[in-house]
Amino acid sequence: MAYQSFSHAWDALLSNRSSYYTKNLVIWALANVYSKDMIIVGIYAFIRTLSVVASPLLLYAFVQYSSRVDGSLSEGILLVGCLIVVKVFDSLSQRHWFFNARRSGMRMRSALMVAIYKKQLKLSSVARRRHSTGEIVNYIAVDAYRMGEFPFWFHSAWAYALQLFLAIGVLFGIVGLGALPGLVPLIICCLLNLPFAKMLQTCQSQFMVAQDERLRATSEVLNNMKVIKLQSWEEKFKNLIESLREKEFTWLSKTQLMKSYSTVLYWMSPTLISSVVFLGCVLIGSSPLDASTIFTILATLRSMSEPVRMIPEALSIMIQVKVSLDRLDVFLLDDELKDESLRRSPLEDFDVSIRLHAGAFSWDQEASSTLKGVDLEVIRGQKIAVCGPVGAGKSSLLYAILGEIPKVSGSVEVFGSIAYVSQTSWIQSGTIRDNILYGKPMSKTKYEKAIKACALDKDIDSFKHGDLTEIGQRGLNMSGGQKQRIQLARAVYYDADIYLLDDPFSAVDAHTASTLFNDCVMGVLEKKTVVLVTHQVEFLAEADRILVMEGGEVAQSGNYEALLTAGTAFEQLVNAHKDAMTVFNPGNSEKLYESQKIDSDQLEESTRSYLIKQNSEGDNSIKDTPGIQLTEDEEKETGDVGWKPFYDYVFVSKGSLFLGVCIFAQSAFVALQAASTYWLAIVIQIPQISSWILIGVYAGISAISTLFVFLRSYFAALLGLKASKSFFSCFTNSVFKAPMLFFDSTPIGRILTRASSDLSVLDFDIPYAVAFLIATVVEIVTTIFIMASVTWQILIVAIPAMFAVKYIQGYYLASARELIRINGTTKAPVMNYTSETSLGVVTIRAFSMMDRFFANYLNLIDTDAKLFFHSNAAMEWLVIRVEALQNLTLFTAALLLVLLPQGTITPEPPAIVDGGRPPMSWPSTGRIDLQDLKIKYRPNAPLVLKGITCTFKEGTRVGVVGRTGSGKTTLISALFRLVEPVSGRILIDGLDICSIGLRDLRLKLSIIPQEPTLFRGTVRTNLDPLDLYSDQQIWEAIEKCQLKSSIQSLPNLLDSHVSDEGDNWSAGQRQLFCLGRVLLKRNRILVLDEATASIDSATDAILQKVIRQEFSNCTVITVAHRVPTVTDSDMVMVLSYGKYSLNC
Repeated sequence: MAYQSFSHAWDALLSNRSSYYTKNLVIWALANVYSKDMIIVGIYAFIRTLSVVASPLLLYAFVQYSSRVDGSLSEGILLVGCLIVVKVFDSLSQRHWFFNARRSGMRMRSALMVAIYKKQLKLSSVARRRHSTGEIVNYIAVDAYRMGEFPFWFHSAWAYALQLFLAIGVLFGIVGLGALPGLVPLIICCLLNLPFAKMLQTCQSQFMVAQDERLRATSEVLNNMKVIKLQSWEEKFKNLIESLREKEFTWLSKTQLMKSYSTVLYWMSPTLISSVVFLGCVLIGSSPLDASTIFTILATLRSMSEPVRMIPEALSIMIQVKVSLDRLDVFLLDDELKDESLRRSPLEDFDVSIRLHAGAFSWDQEASSTLKGVDLEVIRGQKIAVCGPVGAGKSSLLYAILGEIPKVSGSVEVFGSIAYVSQTSWIQSGTIRDNILYGKPMSKTKYEKAIKACALDKDIDSFKHGDLTEIGQRGLNMSGGQKQRIQLARAVYYDADIYLLDDPFSAVDAHTASTLFNDCVMGVLEKKTVVLVTHQVEFLAEADRILVMEGGEVAQSGNYEALLTAGTAFEQLVNAHKDAMTVFNPGNSEKLYESQKIDSDQLEESTRSYLIKQNSEGDNSIKDTPGIQLTEDEEKETGDVGWKPFYDYVFVSKGSLFLGVCIFAQSAFVALQAASTYWLAIVIQIPQISSWILIGVYAGISAISTLFVFLRSYFAALLGLKASKSFFSCFTNSVFKAPMLFFDSTPIGRILTRASSDLSVLDFDIPYAVAFLIATVVEIVTTIFIMASVTWQILIVAIPAMFAVKYIQGYYLASARELIRINGTTKAPVMNYTSETSLGVVTIRAFSMMDRFFANYLNLIDTDAKLFFHSNAAMEWLVIRVEALQNLTLFTAALLLVLLPQGTITPEPPAIVDGGRPPMSWPSTGRIDLQDLKIKYRPNAPLVLKGITCTFKEGTRVGVVGRTGSGKTTLISALFRLVEPVSGRILIDGLDICSIGLRDLRLKLSIIPQEPTLFRGTVRTNLDPLDLYSDQQIWEAIEKCQLKSSIQSLPNLLDSHVSDEGDNWSAGQRQLFCLGRVLLKRNRILVLDEATASIDSATDAILQKVIRQEFSNCTVITVAHRVPTVTDSDMVMVLSYGKYSLNC
């Protein structure tokens, strides 16, 4: 309901945008929807303001009544009745004000969170480059949540301003013109708030910019942690995150310290104003300086002190809200996908499925067209193959059909529903079944047919939980081939009219690729329209039509035979493939093809026989394994955790000295405040002491107390900054030292929540919560002592009241603690879902699944809002019963929420082992010995590698093959110690790799991973992130990996920009970057993990030649699906379900 109302108002504003509504559309839309709620909250705030201002008048009447001898009993009872009414109105109106303001804020927050999510589903490709995944999460985690505080602080700003003016009026009513001199310091203090507010706005804006940069980098690092660990770049990226945090911390420090300076202004103003008012009364003689006048002035100034303190805070929050509103305005008004760029129609009776006429498309409107002169008409049921070299525009053609790439000219028409399989697999967190069904109802026949066609049946049978096996975020616990086949099965089950497949066979072995093509593309999808982008030339003969892409244009079009006879580009592509097939064997290529087929059949047969042979053994090994899943539920404490979070906050940050100074300063402040009041109460009864001495001593004591309250706020800010630094350092160290299993089982959104909103609470809320907690405790103790010293009978009421409060508080905490904890765990799923959607938005739009994802997100928002509502209601239930302990209860609840132990992350082994560092020349030969190596991912999980013993001799080429999921990637992970052996050893040149540090090991090994990864930065920083090599060395590596011509064509050469995830480079070019990295490192051991899966055959052959030349004396381990890639190896290891056989 909240979003629907906001959406209607937003659409109305967009459709009637006039000069009056040119900017700040978000606030105008919120005003249109929530104006009634805001008026109701304003009425409660107004009533509370009147009741607060009336209190000094009641005090004046009480003192006047008690000083008169002839006061009647009925007058006294009337005053007591008025006092009760005022306090009841004060309490009830304030509680309704706070409760309704937070409820309205919750609705605004939820509406904006949903609006942001819906907007990201519509963002154009250009707009998505302007707003990274981390920034979109930040819009929700920080900006939308900040808007949830807007109603409360908006009403606070004007209500406290009104309270200030009314208090001035009361002051004039009591002391007359004597209050006039007090206006001078009051105006000065108010004017001093303006530069403070302006400086706070600057600091807050810069802080938000720095925070965005840090979260962008954090998101990128978390999404690519496996590559970072494989390359041993943890220290480099950890330093990057910490440097960005230092910039953020600079502005945080300025903001917090500036707030502590404003505390001086807050506490100095009532002292200064009261002294000047007392002086005015003496000089002008407008009112006698007696007890009723003095204490009424002090009570009035006390009611003025709250506005003086809160108005700067309210202005600061409103400034932050303005910053957030501007950011949300920019995002919500950014470009969306244009409906006119693509016309979709139902299939009906059309013979044509896809029609492109004179199409020109460009990712960057200011640059030349990515695709130009595209004329294409695809008949229903045709199989269209798209081929060409790396960067030719094959994937862009599919994006053009999907409407994702901006259209410059021409027309695109699609008739029928679309299913899309992306080149980079996008898998959701959840089960295999959820990913395949993709929101569709279960049809067992169709489901099993899709699984079998995509060769997933054996993989699912091997999993403990079958198709209910949970997949980690981005499919981290699945191999590349498994992820590709899962998303292919998703497309098959979707039963669309048109299938767009972007190189779906690159991550699978040759036999599986053949099975997928024959059983899936040519079998299940026989009557469907299929557009297949592929580098596998062997499948092109089966296509009805082949498009040869070159330079963003369709260079040739026709069937296999026609194109082969036509020559030019296609003939070169086929010849390059044949050369790649025969480069390792100059003999008959057909013979090699037969050998490849036989090898694949033997591999499949050996796997089947192994499965049959090990069936009973496998059953026995898995039967007793507990039914655990990969993704763990977010931890939350249960029961009373006591003071441990507070102790951790102080002692982990080593801030006990700062805490001690805070307690001492607050105690001194309260003592001096009490002393100044005692001075007035006692001296006013001594006629011998002049008014000048009375005022002077009072002003002196109050001024000294102001110094101590400044020290309290200043050292509380230092404690908070020290704690923020320590906790962030611990958080960063834990994340970068965590094993890969942690990232496989923990959603990225959960970690980002810790790094964004939870850290924001730690930065801003907790330091002053600690200060207010100390102040409240000291003031309560002091107040009880003063009351008891004046009238000890008050203890008869006070002591039972304290026990009653303790009981009510315990009753409240039992349920509220759990509500707050659960509410703390409902935010991470929202952030995780947002991040996941941002990464897969192209697939979501291709399947027309926006409504389903939107509905799921609404459920997450509702869950989050419900918990917030109930926890807020529970808090108000307590506070309305225990008004006197408001601050203590509120800030204790906030402290419990943020500092709940989140559980500890088991760290990786140390990066460097002192006394166990290998020689600088290690490894000198590159010999690898595996001795009874056994690997499992969890203590109670089955073995993945089952006692492998073999030797990879120095300087040899070793090929590692096997079905998807057979343990190839696990073997590589063990070599790099991403997983630790259960038993057995890995020796490199006779040195046990488990005896040395991870950094020393990983820097001496080179790897080209299965999934090419680039980071935001430049060409230089991606090739040489540690800045170890000269430009000449980098250019030599670039030339050898065939990227020289592409980079030389860029204006900035090595300093040319690389966007998030390397999106401005093709998948093949990203793989070439990875090759360039290892060419620079030149280690004795090189691992190729499907290094050429995403490039065409011609480039593959060239790269294999480069690898043979440059690493001729090195030990090269090649994990491959393509048989020609490993046929020239000195030894081939065939893995099958954790066991192996060697073919030398």
